[in-house]
Order: sequence, then structure tokens, then C-alpha cells
Amino acid sequence: MNLGQIFSGVELVEPLAEDLAQIPVSGLEYDSRRVVPGALFFAFPGAKADGRGFAADAIARGAVAVVSESDRPPDFAGRWIRVRHGREGLSLAARNFYGKPDEHLQLTGITGTNGKTTTAYLADSVLRAAGGTTALLGTIEYHLAGRVLKAVNTTPESLDLVRLFSELRAAGGSHVTMEVSSHALALRRVYGLRFHTAVFTNLTRDHLDFHGTMEQYFAAKQILFDGAGGPPPHFAVLNRDDEWARRMKIDSATETIWYGLGQNATLRPRHISGGFQGLRFEVQFRKLRFDIQSPLIGKINVYNILAACGAGLSYGISPETIARGIAALPAVPGRFERVDEGQPFTVVVDYAHTDDALRNVIAVARGLDPKRVITLFGCGGDRDRTKRPLMGQAAAEASDLVILTSDNPRSEDPIAIMNDALVGIRRVDVPYIIEPDRATAIHRALGEAREGDIVILAGKGHETYQVLKDRTIDFDDRKVAREVLQGYGYRKGEQP
Repeated sequence: MNLGQIFSGVELVEPLAEDLAQIPVSGLEYDSRRVVPGALFFAFPGAKADGRGFAADAIARGAVAVVSESDRPPDFAGRWIRVRHGREGLSLAARNFYGKPDEHLQLTGITGTNGKTTTAYLADSVLRAAGGTTALLGTIEYHLAGRVLKAVNTTPESLDLVRLFSELRAAGGSHVTMEVSSHALALRRVYGLRFHTAVFTNLTRDHLDFHGTMEQYFAAKQILFDGAGGPPPHFAVLNRDDEWARRMKIDSATETIWYGLGQNATLRPRHISGGFQGLRFEVQFRKLRFDIQSPLIGKINVYNILAACGAGLSYGISPETIARGIAALPAVPGRFERVDEGQPFTVVVDYAHTDDALRNVIAVARGLDPKRVITLFGCGGDRDRTKRPLMGQAAAEASDLVILTSDNPRSEDPIAIMNDALVGIRRVDVPYIIEPDRATAIHRALGEAREGDIVILAGKGHETYQVLKDRTIDFDDRKVAREVLQGYGYRKGEQP
């Protein structure tokens, strides 16, 4: 493929000269270290570095040209192609180079603050139950036609996305279910892609260090339902109980499915029952009625299941197949995930890292009628400081004991982060323990637990690392909790 074909539909600052347009291209890259002879290098500003600083290296490695939205550096002698928007240009160029694979697949994009991961896992399970060969892309990991790949970002860069789509198409794939983060939407990582179904879970305070305000955060989510540079999605599946969802502007060509617990939802549950064994309820959608059984626990998962049902219905999948797909998903890593070594109290690990998510996960625990709820949490460094006291207050209001600790402090002082959260905890008359070392904090939390209690280890969920100022270390709440329980003499299936 030549440069002219690659830039078809891409808005250039200046048109390509005829001789430049005929230059063949062997591949696309945005990381100069991966450039091979014949590749086209895209240089755009990143969070930590400006890609223009790697342009000379890309040319030295054999790149045919550098593409950027910025001016050519004065000391750069290679070919320089300016586009109006670097990431939009990369996405459209990638689609051209790989034969627009998204047009040969059915894409479901799931966005919102909480519930994206669980909803994506559920929707993918429904699609596989319907016989699809699928890809699942999100926070925990990527699944591609049965293969499991490491997740670099919740939503990959556009070039990586299109490559994955191309691989799935080559494997006979049919459907992609992906979490679409607000960062990805704002940074145009999904620009120009064709979405069949877009799902909105909810919007609560998060990522304001990036977006600035809730209005701007919501505006990023709106992009998916506008089409994100492509046509509007065929279906929008929206949470009727969320005030932000009701503000979403939906194109007249998009069919809307409203889900929720209230009577105003067109997709809603009846006769909900649940406990440690999971959830049961009947789903109503227009004239349809079908029963759902799921191993997932808690009212919040009723919403996630309904959203996945909505996605399945948007593809015309039968209620029986949807129910089979929902039942087939036993758990989602790091989402109310139990750590069981036969101890007489319950230990769960959850990814909750906002005040709303903390309230939700503690509400799930309360719904299981424990004697006490012990909540361990921390706040991430280099992120929105204003949510820290809100998280502290949320944990304190709903728990019987709070353990405040560290959670990926990054470049910040862990004690300073904890002091921010402590402001919220102290608004409530609840006992609390402060322990900056997370492993020690988990030890103390489990040591405080008694028969019938529930201990929630919140914040890290599926993560297997802790990001410190000068290094990243191996750290998995599930593994640490299991080791602590075994240290107390518990072994699954054995009495201490």
C-alpha cells in the first residue's frame, strides 16, 4: 500500500505531492523502537514525551516519513507529513492500511465510570454462547479468539486496536466487545470506528485530574454515542436510573434500549433474589419475559447483567441464549472476588477506587447480612485529589471499621495521600486504623475479622503490582490475603 492510499480520508495540512503519494509503506508505528525499513512513523504528543523527539531515530531505522500534527523541527531533514489531528490521522490511516476490519466485525463499546469491565465480560459471554468468535478488550486483559493477551491500556491505541481487529477477522472472528474509556474517547483512540452497539453504565466522579470537570468528563462519553468520528451506533443501551444517561444525546438513526430497575426502563428485572450463591430474577423487555441466573453477587450486578442483556438483544440473540451466556460467567477477576481459605469470615477483593464504587461494593456486602463490614482502601497518587476525602467519607459511612492504606502512590508521598482521605473518614464517628504499608494493612484487617464479618480489600482488584515513586513492585491483594490467612492456620477444606 502506498502513502496516497493510506492517507485516503485523512485531513492533511498540505496535499501529498504525486511522487510522495506513490511511495510504498510496509507498516505503521507510533513507537520509534518498533520501526522497521519501509514503515510510516506517527509522532504525536504523549503524556510524558513529544513524539517529535523520536522522529530522527525513526528515520534512522528506515521510516519512509514522519507524520505529525506539529511543525517539522528545524533540524529534521527527512520527509515530514502534517495532518490536522495526529491521533485521528493515525486511526484513519490504520483502518486504511488493514482494510477497515471494523466494518467486517460487530463492535460493542461499553463506557461509563463503574461496571464497564463486568458488563463487557457478560456481553462477551452472551456473544460466545450465541456461537460468536470474539474479542474482549478491557482493563484486566484482552481475549482474542480464545487467546489471552496482556492489557496495556483499558482501550488500546487506535493502531493496536485495528491490528487486533485484523487478527480477529483473520481468525474468522465475528464480534468485539470493548471497554471504551473517557481517555480513549478524548484522545481519539477509537476515531472512525464503526460501532454496532454503544452501552452507557453510569457516570460518577472520577478522572477529573484529566478532564477537569464532570461536564467535560460527560462530554468525552458523549463522543461514543455521536459516532466517535464514524457513523452513530445502530443501538444505544442506556441506564435509565442514571441522571447523566438521561442527558445523553442520541442520534435519530440510533435505536435506544433503556435498562434499569424502575418502571420507566424498557428492559428491567422482576422478582430479584440473591445471596452468596448469586442472583436470580426475571427480565422484562417489551413483550419478552425470560429468567436469569448468575453466579455474580449484589444489586449492582443486576445493572451489569441488564446492560449485557441489552447488548445481546441489540444483536437479535434469543432470550434463551442470553440467559445461557449470563449463567456461564462464574466471576470477573478482582470484582467482588472471594479469597477463601476456609476462614469463618468472608474476604473479598474489589477494584472499587471511587467514592461511588466504594458505596456500591459495601452495599453488596451489607446485602449478605454480615455481622460487620471491615473496609480497607487507599487512594491513587498523581490522580484527582478532590475525590480522596469523598472516598474516605464513603468508606466510613458504610463500614464498621476502616483500614486506610496505600494504593499506587506513584510520585506522591503516601502519608500525604492518606491525610487527604482521612479528612473524609473523620467526618464520621467510626473506628479506623491507619497503616501505610499495604501488606501490613491487609494483615491487620484480617486479624480484626471475626466469624460472620466481611472484609473488603478495595482499590486494586485484579492488579498484580504496586506503583511506588521509584519503582513498581509485585503486589496482589488476593495473593497477600491468601498468605495471611494461611499464616493464621486456615487452609481451604481444613479446620484451623
